[in-house]
Amino acid sequence: MFDQIIIKALLVAAFVAFAVILLKPGGSARTQAMRTITLLLLLVAAVYAVVFPEVVNNLAVAVGVGRGTDLLLYAFIIVFVANALTTVRKRRAQDAQITQLARQIALRSPESQSDPQSDPPGRQR
Repeated sequence: MFDQIIIKALLVAAFVAFAVILLKPGGSARTQAMRTITLLLLLVAAVYAVVFPEVVNNLAVAVGVGRGTDLLLYAFIIVFVANALTTVRKRRAQDAQITQLARQIALRSPESQSDPQSDPPGRQR
């Protein structure tokens, strides 16, 4: 019973940590470096899991998961959710930037309200 509490606590803590990190604003060089290091560590862990699958099984049993494949599935879910949160955050930032740029363009070059037939020759709309 205690083993199941360990994995549940770890999974919940991971989700909370991702939520806190990914939902706060910022895209500084430090944040990008931390994400790059995290991705590299995940890659090393994935290679290690492939080369030494018995270690993953032992770790799974130690934290209260029956099999190593189940533990890897949980890890994949955490990475997927983190990626989804990052994508949503970037999309919101891009939408805000596009809206700001569109407003600036609209204020700098307003369309003329004149009749289209009175436009000088050669001008196209």
